Amino acid sequence: MKNLPEKFIARMKKLEGFDFDAYMTALKEAPVKGFRVNTDKISLKEFEKINVFGKEKIPYVENGFYLDYEKAGNHPYHHAGMIYIQEPGAMAPAECIDIDPGWKILDMCAAPGGKSTQLKNKLGENGLLISNEYISSRCRILTGNIERLGLHNTVTTCMDTKKLIKYFPGLFDLIMCDAPCSGEGMFRKEDIAIEEWSEENVRMCAERQAEILENAVQLLSPSGYIIYATCTFSLEENEMLIDSFLDAHTDFEIVPVKDGVINATADGINFEGCKCENIHFARRFYPYISKGEGQFMAVLHRKGDAVNPKKALPIKEKIDKTVTDFLDSVLVSYDKSAVKMYNMNPVYFPPDVEIPKGSAFSCGVTIGEIKKNYIQPHHQFFMAMGKLFKRQIDLSPDSEEIKKYLHGEEIDVDCENGWAVITVNGCTLGGAKVVGGKAKNHYPKGLRTKI
Repeated sequence: MKNLPEKFIARMKKLEGFDFDAYMTALKEAPVKGFRVNTDKISLKEFEKINVFGKEKIPYVENGFYLDYEKAGNHPYHHAGMIYIQEPGAMAPAECIDIDPGWKILDMCAAPGGKSTQLKNKLGENGLLISNEYISSRCRILTGNIERLGLHNTVTTCMDTKKLIKYFPGLFDLIMCDAPCSGEGMFRKEDIAIEEWSEENVRMCAERQAEILENAVQLLSPSGYIIYATCTFSLEENEMLIDSFLDAHTDFEIVPVKDGVINATADGINFEGCKCENIHFARRFYPYISKGEGQFMAVLHRKGDAVNPKKALPIKEKIDKTVTDFLDSVLVSYDKSAVKMYNMNPVYFPPDVEIPKGSAFSCGVTIGEIKKNYIQPHHQFFMAMGKLFKRQIDLSPDSEEIKKYLHGEEIDVDCENGWAVITVNGCTLGGAKVVGGKAKNHYPKGLRTKI
């Protein structure tokens, strides 16, 4: 049984509407795992024909399932970016509202990328996702997950949320503010969250969250939405913070979430002194109500109808003919206007939004590195543009060839010479250079498996 801090227990017993006994019973159970189908890579209908990871659907997530498979991260389908493994409760915030496919979205505290990739699946070809993570090591993980899923129209940044205002003031239609918190909702899953808990840490987190939320205001467009989320239960970090924010920002209102999330959660708590009449619109995800860990979420809407002008991405660097010659040789078709230079690297980035030089950790799809008279393609290029490749080599998920490929070995193929993608069920695993019936392996060393 989890040894919970006494002060935490006392606080939880005072929470209005909270069933402490049911919560303690839930803590004795194993943490619940889930996964989402990456619908940017494969349709839900097609994936369900080959799904081996678990058939039980998460009721509030159209492309979400409970995970019932050991070591799913080793499966070729995971390597191919067909799925993203994510805790079910953490999926709820991104399901709170309907998302317009043309929106510009910011995920302020994005690593490792669960909510970012979930939001991107809801965007269309004209949308834009910018995912920010302050810690550089975590930003690399975030960028790697976006790369594995082969997502287009994405940018990752690595900076303090206040600095984002310098580059993207008032740009976003939706901001996901999944703020760092005291982690009370993770007690069943992570013992370190229990060890690090204190009332002082709760107060410190609340102060930091308020600052992040203030920064979000300056990044949000008129009539835009903020989804504020934490994985904690404390009033200070949740309803109290939202109430204070709404009191200070009269141009904002809290709005109801979608029915699916309502049915899986409890109402926000109307604490003593609360000024917001609709604080119950906020939602609390409790592990004794739904299968998953603890979450809090609230949707804040800015009342307004102004429209922000769009900015074009300036092309200050000339596109080297080597880049276009390379793309013509490997792809069936592509949008030539989307080929741009960012920080001296060729990228594929269709959105008409300015990404100032030096602001991004990664911008769009990195095509590759310009060498002397040739392009060394990047793994992201294979993963994101694979369906457009002229040469595609499809392997069975349980074949020896796919094991050898993921291990980094050369494989025999029946394919003409040139750059090709290795696929499984039509989804790209990575790239290869075919020479004389041999596919020279270009799967990144850091991602390779052990046989």
